[in-house]
Amino acid sequence: MITRSLTTVFLLAAFIATSLAQEVVDDWKYTLRKPNNNWNQLEFDAKSWKTGLGGFGTVGTPGSRIGTIWSTQNIWLRKEFQLKQLPSKPAILIHHDEDCEIFINGQPTISLNGFLTQYNVIELSGQQASALKVGKNLLAVHCRQTGGGQTIDVHVVDATQVPTLPTPKRDTRPFESELITQWGAEVTADNAWTEYPRPHMQRKQWTNLNGHWDYAISPVARRDVPTKWDGKILVPFCLESKLGGVKRLLEGTEALWYHRTVDLPKIDGKHLLHFEAVDYRCEVFVNGKSVGNHQGGNTPFSFDISEAATVGQNELVVRVEDETEKFQLRGKQVLNAHGIWYTQVSGIWQTVWMESVPQTYIRKIKLATRADSAEVDVSVVTEGAPAAKFEVFVNDGATKVAAGQSESFRQPNTVAIPRDKLKLWSPDSPHLYDLQIRLLDDSGKVVDQVESYVGVRTVGKVKDADGHWRFTLNGKPIFHWGPLDQGWWPDGLLTPPSDEAMTFDIAWLKSAGFNMIRKHIKVEPRRYYYHCDRLGMMLWQDQVSGGPNPPWTRLVPDPKDAEWPESHHEQFMIELERMIDGLENHPSIVCWVPFNEAWGQHMTVEIGKWTVKRDPSRHVNVASGGNFWPVGDIVDEHAYPHPSFPFDLDKGRFDGFIKVMGEFGGHGYPVAGHLWDNDRDNWGYGGLPKDEAEYKERYQTSIDKLVELKKQGIAAGVYTQTTDVEIEVNGLMTYDRKVIKIPADELKQIHSAVTK
Repeated sequence: MITRSLTTVFLLAAFIATSLAQEVVDDWKYTLRKPNNNWNQLEFDAKSWKTGLGGFGTVGTPGSRIGTIWSTQNIWLRKEFQLKQLPSKPAILIHHDEDCEIFINGQPTISLNGFLTQYNVIELSGQQASALKVGKNLLAVHCRQTGGGQTIDVHVVDATQVPTLPTPKRDTRPFESELITQWGAEVTADNAWTEYPRPHMQRKQWTNLNGHWDYAISPVARRDVPTKWDGKILVPFCLESKLGGVKRLLEGTEALWYHRTVDLPKIDGKHLLHFEAVDYRCEVFVNGKSVGNHQGGNTPFSFDISEAATVGQNELVVRVEDETEKFQLRGKQVLNAHGIWYTQVSGIWQTVWMESVPQTYIRKIKLATRADSAEVDVSVVTEGAPAAKFEVFVNDGATKVAAGQSESFRQPNTVAIPRDKLKLWSPDSPHLYDLQIRLLDDSGKVVDQVESYVGVRTVGKVKDADGHWRFTLNGKPIFHWGPLDQGWWPDGLLTPPSDEAMTFDIAWLKSAGFNMIRKHIKVEPRRYYYHCDRLGMMLWQDQVSGGPNPPWTRLVPDPKDAEWPESHHEQFMIELERMIDGLENHPSIVCWVPFNEAWGQHMTVEIGKWTVKRDPSRHVNVASGGNFWPVGDIVDEHAYPHPSFPFDLDKGRFDGFIKVMGEFGGHGYPVAGHLWDNDRDNWGYGGLPKDEAEYKERYQTSIDKLVELKKQGIAAGVYTQTTDVEIEVNGLMTYDRKVIKIPADELKQIHSAVTK
């Protein structure tokens, strides 16, 4: 297939229409459910069928061009096309996998078995061609598929001048599922994420900017602000989501614009504009003046807009670009959602807010704790004129526990908690102390103040009596047991519909007997980590993935790294640093995971060593599921559906590393009425069970095998996964969170064999 520019495609279509008496028509009506027997007749009413662009099939099928995803066993297609004159040698241009039947104007024309790996031209005999007529014609196709990749793409052509098919047009409408969560159904412009977004550093003077914004989509080359807006979008939900209200896929050739106004009072200080996350590249304007640019779709950033802002009404404009793939760190987002890859997310997808601060203010705090010495280190970074000192107060509810004052900003302010008042943080007892941090001038006057909190705990490892490395928390061995949690939602995509919805997942997992969550290829809103802190849930935090992959060789010796250009590696490191920098104060996070299953894995040893040095207080699992390089603390295997570990590959290579099952399970169980798409092949690892009893039996078998692996030295298990996601039905609950597949109390009983 030859990919052409749009201009070439238009010229080609015009040439075909003139010289061959027909155009390349890619607009089809289709259904995935068996229609009435007269489905292939001219008079059949196909208004209820879906509309799609040819060809149909799964991405990656050899030789195919895919305009619409089709992954079920059968598809029925109809399209109308015009003939100004009959072709001199009528033929069918086709790529199919597998069997298909073709009808022209209701007449059986061709029946084909097997599959092709490229397009083929089949000339029509006199009787077959006799069904064609000048004017409107109907092409109807039924294709059946039983396994592997699949495609169906059919055109009536002139065999003397077979056209080169254009790259299929991309439908900019995302798949719209009927699923919605109970929280999503209650979202309005007035209640969309109204909570304070930064729990670890709170001030009282803030303004929430979530709600309806104007939006427009323009060619990416356009730099001037649109004068006309396409409609309203509900921030902080992305362009593609149901809750955002637009439901539009952004092309890499397009820019997304946001607009709103905000009233600002006169203050003796500065106005800060905060974005919790914008995917992927943006520029922000205040009253027509650019106040800053940002690249990276997963972490917070802010701009001081004081010089551009005025008292009274101010105009805010945000311009976004998002190619989604290539080297962008995007996680599970892809341009064509399929399998374990999900709908793209573009634009603002977390809270936007403003904050008033003094001329000299605290920009950042850093916390570190040591359980053995009952000490808390507090460091601050300031902006503005130099401050004299800062002081810290530690409170346990209404009780003052400790205080400390620092005369130097170059050293942490170390505060010791009295032993009789020390309460360590753990999943069983997630105690948090309140912090008050004050910035003082030379006279001792408070110039800025923030509220925070801290959990005192120490992460470590120890060898057991059999010589196996085990995780420790506060000096005590602990088996890390949790689900793979991707944090996707049918109504908000990457954005949870509400703070309450997000909390529901964590609390339910805790009630089901898990003590850890592996946050998979996503950085959540900062409030998520606060809820894990207060509820007592340990976290393995993945870095968001992207870029090219090396061969995935798991734990075998001599792995390879992908080759990344220096500029893209630098951006990877910038985004990794931002993630750690923004989340390191949370006691719940006990492990960083830079890579998963070789996705974008490059310079592994260098990145692993950098991460260990950057945060020596936590474990580093440099590559969950491999490729394994001897760096960090953990050697991590993935096995589906049941857990297993390649102990035979050890031969001393894994000495000093904690052995874990970083992924296993994925047992599927579809629940009718709660599927993302009823018309696609919903799946789980190992195939789908015949009934609920078999599903539970498979789950129990995986847990039994994990218990045996624990005896052999495995120190953690990660079960795939918390919820169904799009066409994956391997969650412990449905994608809309309305059906729990195994009750929490039943799971807790099953899990007791793992955690005891």
